[in-house]
This record gives sequence, structure tokens and C-alpha cells, in this order.
Amino acid sequence: MSISSEKQPEVSVNNTSIKDYSTSPRNADDTLLAELGYKAEFKREFSMIETIAFAFSIMGVVASVSSTFSFPLVSGGHVGMVWGWLIPCFFVMAVASSMAELVSSMPTSAGLYYFSAKLAPPKYSALASWITGWANITGQVTLVCSIDFTCAQMITTAIAVSSDGATIVSSGATYGILLAILFAHGLVCSAATNVLARLNLFYVIVNVGTTIAAIIALLVCSGDNKVSTQDAFTMFENNTGWSNNGWAFLLAFTAPMWTLTGYDSAAHIAEEVAGAQRTAPIAILVGVFGTQVLGWLLFIACSFATASVADLLSGALPLPMGQLFLDVLGKRGMLAIWSLIIVVQFVTGAAQGVDASRVVFAFARDNALPGSRWWKRINRRTQTPVNAVWLVMTGAAVCGLLGFSAAALSSLAGASVIGLYVSYATPIFLRITSGRDKLVPGTFSLGRWYIPIGIIAVAWVSFIVVLLLFPPTQTTTPAGMNYAVVIIMGVFVFASISWIFSAHKWFHGPIKNIDDPRSSLEGKEL
Repeated sequence: MSISSEKQPEVSVNNTSIKDYSTSPRNADDTLLAELGYKAEFKREFSMIETIAFAFSIMGVVASVSSTFSFPLVSGGHVGMVWGWLIPCFFVMAVASSMAELVSSMPTSAGLYYFSAKLAPPKYSALASWITGWANITGQVTLVCSIDFTCAQMITTAIAVSSDGATIVSSGATYGILLAILFAHGLVCSAATNVLARLNLFYVIVNVGTTIAAIIALLVCSGDNKVSTQDAFTMFENNTGWSNNGWAFLLAFTAPMWTLTGYDSAAHIAEEVAGAQRTAPIAILVGVFGTQVLGWLLFIACSFATASVADLLSGALPLPMGQLFLDVLGKRGMLAIWSLIIVVQFVTGAAQGVDASRVVFAFARDNALPGSRWWKRINRRTQTPVNAVWLVMTGAAVCGLLGFSAAALSSLAGASVIGLYVSYATPIFLRITSGRDKLVPGTFSLGRWYIPIGIIAVAWVSFIVVLLLFPPTQTTTPAGMNYAVVIIMGVFVFASISWIFSAHKWFHGPIKNIDDPRSSLEGKEL
């Protein structure tokens, strides 16, 4: 079945022809959405620049690097910082390029699981959609949690520095801060679309400005304490506990893989974007490339400013990046830049909350979630899926209980990356196999390069999923275990049991609602 990006008098969706719509689409975007099988339920108030800002902000480069700085420090030291970031960037761009092509062809909030349904063989269409949807939701919710958890850690780091180490916040108090952040994000993400769109311009200014300020501050203020260029790019230190240096270095990939997630957000807000076929793929590519470049420059600055990897790892602060800023900038300088980084991480979490809520809404709109009738409702006043927002925040709060584990960040980061990238790779795999003749390209197309680029993307994701299931050290304890496997397997078992005993009977993939007059009426009631 082919999905066309042009206006058609009759379109096949779920083997059902749509011959007339219940309402006339307002513009070309809504016409295409109708052809894909969905009624326009959002206001299209994200412009090109605001969509790019949203995709860029959701990766929050300076805050994400600060959150995951411990991974390259442990797994390679200076080499882990510089090359542990750069190498994955090439492979991630292959994934992003393949996704951009799919989004351009089918710009709908359903996103990845819709792509899988349309590109899979008809017999397995519903199953492919089911797997992709649950993987994406798992990644989305755990990513919200991991972002907000590290935001809480940043706050506790600031408290420790401001009190000269006299106040060390407990795990319980950190969890309390996490709950407060999640509540605040629930309020922000429930706002009207035009408010969210305008906020993203503020987000990207703070994000880019703070990143550039951090790079300059580290290079200038480290003065004569900077390491040599040779050491900054070639000094290797293995602090993982793994005896094999090559394997230890690979674990540094966790930092860029966690940072470079969430760019599928441009797909999930496609129904709120003007000119989605062109805007969404550009937002993905610009957001990913910009984050890669700024992230690499920041890690290079960190490498030059790190006089002793061992001292940073042995520091008392929750996040080693905070210790680096303290050593280089002093107490006042550290708190100044750290306050801005906290703001960046907070707005990154807010952007990710919006993205996750749109995924939940779309999956519920196709009746794939328990209680779907609640989660697919659109608030009449804000025209946003408020119920879905609070479901995401509740799920993130439950995942946040891992904060009492010593390996909380590696567990949450691993689970979010695995869930998201499995959902990224599934439609890409189907595109280069069963879906070769099913995709009608949109305004962005890879042309004949889609197969080699798709193969690279799928192979990379297969490798990274295995890598991120391993514990951070060779010998582990219950407290230091990588619980990503528990989260991923828990969702996999639940989704599998649901499919085998129930869902295969009633879930048939994305369902059209364009000729269902009850859709918008029910959805907008609280």
C-alpha cells in the first residue's frame, strides 16, 4: 500500500477507502493528514524556526553533556570525551536522515508506529506497529524521568557547592525534588500550543547561549592548568573495572547516545506544525547536527580543562561536571553557569514532556493503551492532550524510584536510549526490506541512498542496544546493577502477553478517524 504526499480523491488507510471527509480540511497540511486517516485536532502554530528550536531544545546539549559527563570520564578519560562523542555522531546522523525521510512522507503525531504499520507486510502490520509504539513510549517516559532526575541532581549539586559541602542532599530528598520538577512540567506541558511554540524560542536561546558560554569559560578560565593538545585528544584512562580497554571505551558512547535522543519530536508535533512535510525533516536534521557540533566542541573544552580525571571522579558532588566548573571557575563562577545549565535542563525536560504526551495521545487515539478513551482526550480550552501529559508524568515518577539505586543514571539512560532507538530502527528496517515500494517520498528524500544509509542505521542500533544492556563495571552488585534490562524486559513481557492473549484480536494498527464525527466531540470533553 502506498502513502501519497499529494492530494488524492481516494486514499487507502487500513484497507479502507476514504471517499469523503466529515469536515473540509483547512489547508494542505490538514488535507494530507486526512489522507493519512486522521482528523486535524490541533492548532498548527509551530513555525519552521519554532519547530527547529523544539527539536534542538529537546536534546539540551550543555545540560545533557553535564548530566552524562561521568560516562566518558570513566570510559576513556580524555579519549572518551573527544572521540567517544564524535564516533557515534556519524551513525546517529544515518538514523536521523532515514527518519527525516519517513516524516516528510507521513507527517502525523503517530509517527514511528504509523510508519511501521504502513511499511510492514500486511500480515504483520499491526504487530510491527504494536512493537514500535510500546518501545517508543517506554523510551519517551524513561527519557522524561532521566532528564528530570539529572535536573534534580544538578539542584543538589548547587546546594552542596553553595553550602561548601555542609549540605549533602539524600536520595529521598532528591526524589522529592524530582517529583516537584515533574509536577511543574505537567503544568507547562498542559499549556496551549501557541504558548508552547513561543516558549521554544526562549529555550533555544538559553540552550545555545549557555553552551557557548560554558565552552569559552572552560577554555579561558582554565589558564595554564589546561592539558596539552596531545593529552586532550589522545590520553586514555580506563576507570570502568572492565579489563578490556576497547570495551571500556565503547561504554563512553552512552553520553552521546542519551543526548542525541528525542529528535523524533518533530514527527510527534507534526500535526501542530505549519508546512509539516518540509518543516519536520529540516528540524530533525538541523537539530541533530547542531547538537552534535556544539556537544563535540564542549567536550573538547572539557578535555582541555580536565587536569585530573581521577580528581573529578573522586569528588563529593553528585555530578562530576559540577566539580569541573568548581575547579575552573571557583564557587561564584560555577554557581552562575550552573544555574543557567539547570534552566536548560528544566526546559529540556519540558520539551520532552510535550513530545512524550503527543506519543501517548497518538497511541491512545488508535486505542492501543489501557484506558485509551481517557488518554486521547483533547482539552477544550488548551487544545492539548492534558490527560496524556499527566499520565507521562506519573509514569516518570514511578521510574524515578530507581533514583535510590547507585546506577540510577546508567539504568534510566540505557532504558530510554534502547526504547527510543528500537522504535527508530524498526520502521527504517521495514523501509529497506518490505517497504521499498510502499513509500511515496515527501519533500525530503534520500533517493537511491536510502538503502545503504538505512543498513548503517539499523546495524548501529542493533549494536548500541546490546552495549547499553551491560553493567558499568565488570563485577556488579544489586545496588550497582544496570536496571535498564529490567525496565525494557518488563515492558516487553507486558506488551507480549497483551498481544498474545488479547491485543492481536482488536488492535489492527493505526485507525482512521476522519469520518468519525464523534472523534473531536468526545476528545475535547474533560
